Amino acid sequence: FDIENIRLESLLFQAGYLTIEKTFEKRNRLMYKLKIPNIEVQISINELFADYLTSRRDYKIQDNIYDALENSDKNLFKQSLVSLFSSLPYNNYVNNTISNYEGYYASVVYTYLASLGLKIIAEDVTNRGRIDLTLFINNKVYIIEFKVAKENDTSSALKQIKEKRYFEKYLNSNKEIYLVGIEFDEKERNVKKVEWEKVNG
Repeated sequence: FDIENIRLESLLFQAGYLTIEKTFEKRNRLMYKLKIPNIEVQISINELFADYLTSRRDYKIQDNIYDALENSDKNLFKQSLVSLFSSLPYNNYVNNTISNYEGYYASVVYTYLASLGLKIIAEDVTNRGRIDLTLFINNKVYIIEFKVAKENDTSSALKQIKEKRYFEKYLNSNKEIYLVGIEFDEKERNVKKVEWEKVNG
């Protein structure tokens, strides 16, 4: 009734991005549990989020990121992320401090990875803390940690993964495990460093 106050879940349901998984009664009201109906819709909705966060969609970057992960190509992965952040309009950063926050960069990377249709776990809980992002592709698991580099800070994203031993959760998965530390430069508003190691044994 009021176009300025449409609830997001109602809009997504009406547009077909969400479907009813089950109904139940609570407090004498009929309630609905919604879900994304299939992988095609999941990819589509994550592409919409990627468009919103980056103001553009680039299938070449998506293809390169997918190929880099599938083939364990660290250089192509870094190059693709640099290209992605280089293509973001500067006015995304005008009159705000969004480039200071790890969450912004992580959200952009997450939506691009999610739009590839890969299985991803954000804030993957372990007994020693939370992995920023765990990604699965074919016979590989990527443990990804994000960090915004600050002056005189000698710690690194990869060092945190190793110190917290996040990878131990997947040692019995019978998959190749890669540790990926991604650091961002808040002044350049781009990827500063990608460190990448394969877990042996």
